[in-house]
Amino acid sequence: MQIAVLGAGMVGRAIAFDLAKNYAVTSFDLSQASLQLLVQKNPSIITIQTDLGDYANYPSLLKGFDFVITAVPGFMGYKTLEAVISAKKNVVDISFFPEDALQLDTLAKQNNVTAIVDCGVAPGMSNLILGYHNERMKINSFECLVGGLPKKRIQPFEYKAPFSPMDVLEEYTRPARYVENGCLVTKPALSDAELIDFEKVGTLESFNTDGLRSILFTMKHIPNMKEKTLRYPGHIQLMKALIKAGFLNTTPIQYQGQAVSPLGFTSALLFDQWKLGPTETEFTLMTIKIIGEDQTISYELYDEYDAKSETSSMSRTTGYTCTAALNLLINQLFTGKGVYPPELVGKDETCFTYILNYLRERNINYVKTGS
Repeated sequence: MQIAVLGAGMVGRAIAFDLAKNYAVTSFDLSQASLQLLVQKNPSIITIQTDLGDYANYPSLLKGFDFVITAVPGFMGYKTLEAVISAKKNVVDISFFPEDALQLDTLAKQNNVTAIVDCGVAPGMSNLILGYHNERMKINSFECLVGGLPKKRIQPFEYKAPFSPMDVLEEYTRPARYVENGCLVTKPALSDAELIDFEKVGTLESFNTDGLRSILFTMKHIPNMKEKTLRYPGHIQLMKALIKAGFLNTTPIQYQGQAVSPLGFTSALLFDQWKLGPTETEFTLMTIKIIGEDQTISYELYDEYDAKSETSSMSRTTGYTCTAALNLLINQLFTGKGVYPPELVGKDETCFTYILNYLRERNINYVKTGS
């Protein structure tokens, strides 16, 4: 079984390591440094340095591979997925691009391809859990609170990113959509701030981001749906100050005769400050509440950096959800053709149970309360 992993960032590497336990894995990335980290830890993984933005080359690039995982930065995610589908390869995607992945459904069906998208933590497991319970109860409300944070708080940001800083910053500027009393509501990102106490980590602040994604369209019948991001208190005001000062603008400005993107420039400056150290401790926290007519079901995830494998929590919780989904395809437990966000995969009890057990085997535990 030959598997191609497109992208060798922190999460892409975790994916490659996990899959390499059972399959032949080839990792593609432009960064030789990222690829070298893979080889140092697992020499069995083949690495190929290439420009993944050369989409016309994908039929040749992916020839001979049975399955593909896309773990590229969000700004190139849609075109990457489109190119993989056009190359007629079954794929699982975690690039979390801003475009609507369902727009590629027809192309996937035409090419007899299965594409499972948004397959991380949130989006990802939050969708899967909602999809499972949606088949078994009438849901009136869905709420997800989620965040990944360093255990050591270093000012001014008190934040580290396992993903591209560009992807995180775009979340802070893209309008946030949620559903209230059956109506779609749009508000600025970082709005509706609330302080919430969590037993294991203390007080965090929550705020709106555009995290519902596909369930806005696939779960229209649920009258109340909201997802909010979690950070340490004070992060919102700091990000709002950057926005107000123009640091997150996408329109290029002229500086010394050069066109400069403020967002791109800011992302480049933050890359080192937000970069997780190779053994830096951090955690992922997610709480989900699903309210029906006569029952309430909750899930909680708390996961920390794994010292044994030297893998960050966000890489584990995101990457292993992705590899679990790929194993669904490999084992033909899910065979639908087209583009499938996780809520449509989670409808099936076999798929839902398989992914939860797969994560549990890797000490990632979603604790359920209610029935």
